[in-house]
Amino acid sequence: MLTATQYVAPLMANFNPGYSDNSTVAYFDNGTVFVVQWDHVYLQGREDRGSFTFQAALHRDGRIVFGYKEIPMSVLEISSSQHPVKAGLSDAFMTLNTSPDVPESRRRAIFEYHRVELDPSKVTSTSAVEFTPLPTCLEHRSCDACMSSDLTFNCSWCHVLQRCSSGFDRYRQEWLAYGCAQEAEGKTCEDFQDEGHYSSSPGSSFSPLDGDHSTTSSFLSLDSLTTEDDTKLNPYAGGDGLQDNLSPKAKGPPVHLGTIVGIVLAVLVVAAIILAGVYISGHPTSNAALFFIERRPHHWPAMRFRNHPNHSTYTEVEPSGHEKEGFVEAEQC
Repeated sequence: MLTATQYVAPLMANFNPGYSDNSTVAYFDNGTVFVVQWDHVYLQGREDRGSFTFQAALHRDGRIVFGYKEIPMSVLEISSSQHPVKAGLSDAFMTLNTSPDVPESRRRAIFEYHRVELDPSKVTSTSAVEFTPLPTCLEHRSCDACMSSDLTFNCSWCHVLQRCSSGFDRYRQEWLAYGCAQEAEGKTCEDFQDEGHYSSSPGSSFSPLDGDHSTTSSFLSLDSLTTEDDTKLNPYAGGDGLQDNLSPKAKGPPVHLGTIVGIVLAVLVVAAIILAGVYISGHPTSNAALFFIERRPHHWPAMRFRNHPNHSTYTEVEPSGHEKEGFVEAEQC
C-alpha cells in the first residue's frame, strides 16, 4: 500500500539499481535537510534508454524539493504494467476495526487524506519542483488558538489529548480511540476549564505530517487478518467500535489466582502421566509395568517378554482383534 497511498516520490517507476555498478542510491542528513539521490539508475527492461539521476530534499521547515538532473525519456512513455509510475506526494492514516462476522479479527482501513500529483510532462532534465506546506490545525498548541483558528480545516480541540486537529491526519486513530470527535461537539475552551480534568497526551507511535499540500482524497481498504471486504468502512464515522477495541483502559474480567493454580496443577498431572508412560514403556519388567499388566482389561494383548543383552522387549503373542486371556508368558532368564 506504500506505493498507493503513502509516499514522497520524485519519480516512482520500476528502476533496477543493480543493473550497473555506477548506479547508487545515496542519502545525506545535516540536521537541516535530508536528501536522497538516485544516481545513474536504469529502468528495468528499458536500460537502452539511458540512466536517470534525480533527488528529493526534505527540509526542516516543511519544504520538499524534487530535483531532476537527467531524465533521458518522457515519463509518459514509462510503462506502469510492472510497477506504478508516479511523481508527487501522498499520505494516509490507518484505523483498526473489528469484523462484524469474526469479532476476534481486525480489519485495517486506510484513508488517503491528501495527495499532490505532478504533471508527468513537466518532469524533465535540469528541472526542479518545490512544495511549500500550508498551515494545519496541528500547529496550534492551545485551546484558544485552536478554536479561534480561521483555517479551512475545521479545527477542533481534544482536551484529553491536548491536541488541535481536524481529525484527518496521521493521528486519527488516537483521535477516534479517545472519543475526541464527540468531546469537541458544542464545547468551548471555558467548558474544558470548568470540568477540571486535565490529562497529559499519551505517547503515540505516529508521526504527524505538519503540512497539508492538497485536499484531494480517496478511500482504500486493506485486510489485516481476514479476507473480508473492507470497502464499506466509513472513515468519517465517530469510531465507536474502534474506541471499544483501542481504548487505553483494558477491558475484561480479571484472571483469578485459583484459575491459575488449577491450570498449573492440570499441566503437572498431564506431565506426570506422560513421564510415567515413557518410563513404563522403557522398563516393561519393572514393578510399575507388571502392576498395570496384571490389572489390564481383557481386550489388552497378551505379551511375551524376551530378555536381550541391552534391554527387555515385548511382542504380541496373539493376533489383534481376538479375545485374549489375562496372562503373561515369560521366558527363562
